[in-house]
Amino acid sequence: MEKDYKTIKQPARAEHVEKKSRFIATVRPVTTEAQALAFIAEMRKEFSDATHNTYAYVIRENNIARFSDDGEPGGTAGLPMMEVLKQEELCDLCVVVTRYFGGTLLGAGGLVRAYSKGAKIGVDAGIISVMTDCTLVKITVSYELYGRLQYLLEQENLKAEDSDFGQDVSVTVCIRSSLLEAFQKKLTETTNGRGTCEILKSEYRPLAV
Repeated sequence: MEKDYKTIKQPARAEHVEKKSRFIATVRPVTTEAQALAFIAEMRKEFSDATHNTYAYVIRENNIARFSDDGEPGGTAGLPMMEVLKQEELCDLCVVVTRYFGGTLLGAGGLVRAYSKGAKIGVDAGIISVMTDCTLVKITVSYELYGRLQYLLEQENLKAEDSDFGQDVSVTVCIRSSLLEAFQKKLTETTNGRGTCEILKSEYRPLAV
């Protein structure tokens, strides 16, 4: 069973201005390094007239984490952006912060604050979400036990994603993998061993903590 992880729910963009320099943060969920690099290339093309297009990305698979200052003084852009991602414990995302120089130098400290802020407002706009390791199961009971099953699902705060009313009643629900074993025991107790629970697949979903 794998651990839950945090990422962003959706692509997003946010911007702020520091001493007339414009900072545009664009974020996107990615699951591979190839996707991250393609996104960075896309942003460099969209903002080809910008002074800098800095980036940071973290990929859960193989624990990949990379960043770039893209011409800003070393350690003043990509690294502070990466620190934001680490502090928020985020992965499977890429953030590009584009800068249009406004004519006033910000200094190393000012750059760190500006790029950190850019990354933060970007991921906030993307809506941080907890991805939970869950299991999709199909529960089958007889019609006479359907009422008991409905009550059990209500007690466990589980919603039916699909229902099939054939010879018996089959209901598909998504359960946290960590709670599956306990649920199976409750199902057995509720149906006196006459209900079945077929595991369909495991996947990550943005479920509430």
